[in-house]
Amino acid sequence: MADRLLCETDMAFQLFDWLGLEERLSDSEFDGDTARSYFDLSQKLAADQFLPHYKASDNQEPRLVDGQVHVLPEIGTALAEYRDLGLFGASFPEELGGMGMPYLLSSASYAWFAAANCSSIGYTMLTGANARLIAAFGNDAQIDTFARPQIEGRWFGTMCLSEPQAGSGLADVRTRAVLDGTDQFGDRYRLTGNKMWISGGDQDISENIVHLVLAKVPDAQGDLPEGTEGISLFIVPKVLPNGDRNDVAVAGLNHKMGNRGTSNCLLNFGERQGAIGWMVGEPGQGLRQMFMMMNEARIAVGFGAAALACRGYLLSVDYARDRLQGRAHGQRNGPPVAIIEHSDVRRMLLTMRSYAEGAMGLCLYSAALVDRPDDADDTALLELLTPVTKTFASEYGPKANDLAIQIHGGYGYTRDFDVEQLYRDNRLNPIHEGTTGIQALDLLGRKILRDGRGMEVLAQRIAQTSRNADALDELRDAADALRVALALVQSTIEAVRALPSSRQLDNAAQFQTAFGFVVVAWIWLDQAVTAQALPASSSTDSTLRAGKVATCRSFFASELPMAAPLLAQVASGCDITQTADPAQF
Repeated sequence: MADRLLCETDMAFQLFDWLGLEERLSDSEFDGDTARSYFDLSQKLAADQFLPHYKASDNQEPRLVDGQVHVLPEIGTALAEYRDLGLFGASFPEELGGMGMPYLLSSASYAWFAAANCSSIGYTMLTGANARLIAAFGNDAQIDTFARPQIEGRWFGTMCLSEPQAGSGLADVRTRAVLDGTDQFGDRYRLTGNKMWISGGDQDISENIVHLVLAKVPDAQGDLPEGTEGISLFIVPKVLPNGDRNDVAVAGLNHKMGNRGTSNCLLNFGERQGAIGWMVGEPGQGLRQMFMMMNEARIAVGFGAAALACRGYLLSVDYARDRLQGRAHGQRNGPPVAIIEHSDVRRMLLTMRSYAEGAMGLCLYSAALVDRPDDADDTALLELLTPVTKTFASEYGPKANDLAIQIHGGYGYTRDFDVEQLYRDNRLNPIHEGTTGIQALDLLGRKILRDGRGMEVLAQRIAQTSRNADALDELRDAADALRVALALVQSTIEAVRALPSSRQLDNAAQFQTAFGFVVVAWIWLDQAVTAQALPASSSTDSTLRAGKVATCRSFFASELPMAAPLLAQVASGCDITQTADPAQF
């Protein structure tokens, strides 16, 4: 059987039936037929150019030779095909050389490539986010010189935040930027410092690399400002506009558990006279600017995690249909049956599907919100859902891939089957672009306690979904359960508000996990309501409808109930983790 990357039927349902993509395209130059053709192109290119070297990109890691990183040549070939079709700039406006494609459309396309080969397509994710940030905050010369070549796909981009001593603690960034004059690109600086965990930090498959680097400008005494307020953002290209090599060196490669096709580097800036860079925007605004890039990257990470989970689920379904083992329930004799006949295998498949398709649905819903920046409600809801989108997909995507290994049994634990690599590749996603714990602090601290507008919009939409489900016998109980879960979330938030401010975020991670269950339960119920409205005449629609309702019921029976004890722990102000003496460990 041909390797399925994503379920075409489910993706079409989510985009066209559930999210109403054709109606959303009415204000753009694209229509439903164009979108379908674009998806067909994405699927074919992903299968023909990205999937074939999935194993090779894992086995043949990037190499550092004489200061230059070399990656698997097939990665460059695939990305050249991607570039020649204009896909690097698909979601950029036409005036910048892009296609002007809605973000939802381009993100759904990205999911096909992430399912086929997440490490190869990963270069495009950071490149697009890099160019979008320069286009938003850079001056005209910076946009023309550094953003446009990335939109064309000739140059690639990176995000340089972390440092060896700082990790996610960006207040401790020590990279130094000293003013070196002014030229046509703006204020020019010399940068010295080290950046760690830089995906795509060096490679040999693009003409140039544009690093966006967080650094601090010293004061008159030569001291760096403390905290995050003094962080500025700089464009630091590998090759300068005059053709000279910039003072950026690869100090080493990180050898990763998975996602190996994407090079990951320790970069040294300024080993000689200082790396030349140009400030983007105003001094001290670097972290705020970078959050734009980070938010886009977080949604993209969610898509990647969901895509890997979806592929693992499809591989497991195919394997479970083909693998003969054991006898039919209640029989001691007779021929062996496909393992999909066993209830525990179906339990795992339902769980996998609820995680994978639920995560994909949340990612697509969030991408649809990105396309409506002028709608205040959608913008507030997007702010709330972004950390949830990244976290649920990246936490429960690997859990789906773990179940894929279990379904494959001993074979799943070997490198002969892709499911073990899918798990290793997906295990990165809870870590990069903001760890799960950092997302939890953002969700509860910034998005809920500081500004409750997004929560108000979410409550309204959950209420509407629940009302729609009330009219359907199969879903009425789920609607009631979702109302109860939402009320519990709301009462928990009020309980947290009543805690001393120093204690309010003690259990943010537990809150985020519970909140994710509630949000994805809503996504599943909303999809099940839509599926029930599909015409009964089509066997495909009938199968999809039954599958959506069954998986929705499974999620409400097995996953949503786990929210209540977590929320109880949060509401109680549980201090177990805060009072545990580090000496006990």
